[in-house]
Amino acid sequence: MNSAGESDRPGASTTLFEAVGGEPTFRKLVDEFYAGVATDPLLRPMYPEEDLGPAADRMTLFLMQYWGGPNTYSAQRGHPRLRMRHAPFRIGAAERDAWLRNMRRAVDRLDLEPEIATTLWDYLERAAYFMVNAEEDPAHGG
Repeated sequence: MNSAGESDRPGASTTLFEAVGGEPTFRKLVDEFYAGVATDPLLRPMYPEEDLGPAADRMTLFLMQYWGGPNTYSAQRGHPRLRMRHAPFRIGAAERDAWLRNMRRAVDRLDLEPEIATTLWDYLERAAYFMVNAEEDPAHGG
């Protein structure tokens, strides 16, 4: 790698997966995120499994694949179809904001280079807004 974080190989480009340190960094991100989810009164009920481990593993594999790592997620689960997979859950602005709050804390704990952190965060923020599938109920302050 050169000082710009690019590969020294001619014609090669570094993926974000490689730039952040690969699987260990994505595992840490997701572990930090789910540590917050475990105690979040709005998000925890959305995970029917007693153990958050399977959900954390799925998210880790998805993010690694999305950012240029191994395609294990698709090999195990097929096309991501994120909106379809999240359709059974009511996701409004409050749920989105809780998800983003927990993910922001997780991203910040990685101590990434600012431009890499911004690239990662921009994607996560867009994804969170994309998952919203419910209008707020004005009677409940939404």
